[in-house]
Amino acid sequence: MTEIAVLGVGMHPWGKWGRNFVEYGVAAARAALDDAGLGWADIDYVAGADTIRNGYPGFIAGATFSQALGWRGNRVASCYAACASGAHAINLARAQILAGFCDVALVVGADTTPKGFFAPVGGDRPEDPDWLRFRLLGATNPTYFALYARRRMDLYGATREDFARVKVKNALHGLANPNARYRKEVTVQDVMASPTVADPLRLLDICATSDGGAAMVVSSLEYAKRHTADPVRISAVSTVTPTYPQTVIEMPNFATDSAATVPPPERGFRDAIGFAAYHEAGIGPEDVDVAEVYDLSTALELDWYENLGLCKEGEAERLLRDGETSIGGRIPVNPSGGLACFGEAIPAQAIAQVCELTWQLRGQASGRQVEGAKVGITVNQGLFGHGSSVIVRT
Repeated sequence: MTEIAVLGVGMHPWGKWGRNFVEYGVAAARAALDDAGLGWADIDYVAGADTIRNGYPGFIAGATFSQALGWRGNRVASCYAACASGAHAINLARAQILAGFCDVALVVGADTTPKGFFAPVGGDRPEDPDWLRFRLLGATNPTYFALYARRRMDLYGATREDFARVKVKNALHGLANPNARYRKEVTVQDVMASPTVADPLRLLDICATSDGGAAMVVSSLEYAKRHTADPVRISAVSTVTPTYPQTVIEMPNFATDSAATVPPPERGFRDAIGFAAYHEAGIGPEDVDVAEVYDLSTALELDWYENLGLCKEGEAERLLRDGETSIGGRIPVNPSGGLACFGEAIPAQAIAQVCELTWQLRGQASGRQVEGAKVGITVNQGLFGHGSSVIVRT
């Protein structure tokens, strides 16, 4: 048995609050504990997703949140995997539970972010690829997003209007989400008229940086049976890395691997992330009812449709135009509103994706409910080859 149960989920609303990140994580943790009907004293283990921008407490998030909730001797772990940190923290908690080291665990991540796009961490590090791509190339995150968008336009004929339609869809989904930072309907014209950040992407095509927190209480299935008759289950957590050679550039790299004498891998990195989760859960894309994907940009969301097998390569635009990825369509994507409505709070966002799917599968996503949802998948990725995909089901 490789499944665990989700007993409780909680979030601190996303925004630009300007307060200590620990406050957001503690609020989310308490909400998750309340949702689970448990107290802090019931928690055996804490897996904290780290933030690198908030001083030493951010690097030791497991202990930081444990201290804030009240020292009681529980075991902890801290995990940094960039944007995949939350999913990797979930995986740490799952491993402890499946190994029999604990019955119930808290997973929590939170962040306080700077204004504007993320800049390199301070210091002089000429051997650090992430430092180099900022300092040597000036390749900020929006630059990379734009390169991916251009690739999609060149390969599949995507248009700026297609990218704008993704924002329109997600903005509509996020209207009813109380945890979303942006809750405003937009039109294709609004997106197209917003300032160009990195051509072809406009300001409304790119997600913001945000403050926020998310948390989950997870347990063994045996423990869960004493608290609920029908828990949401985590059936898979994929944390795969790329396979050599990488033929598509991924941040923070600024060149592909040489494939002159080596055949390309069976699956590229992004395709492999979801595939590993499907394989572990024993299901396929056809079984999925709802997905939460990593929409750093509108164009990137379209890529994920294909990476997850929701459609064939080059068909993402048709899926979007036909309304298949909207609530009420065949496979709703980002019913939460996605990063388009939340922005990035890096250690929290992979956890937040699972929180949303938990509410969806419980039928508790008021105003944005995907009717009859039984199986959901998340996907994102972190710098330096950190895959992240979680499958949940009832």
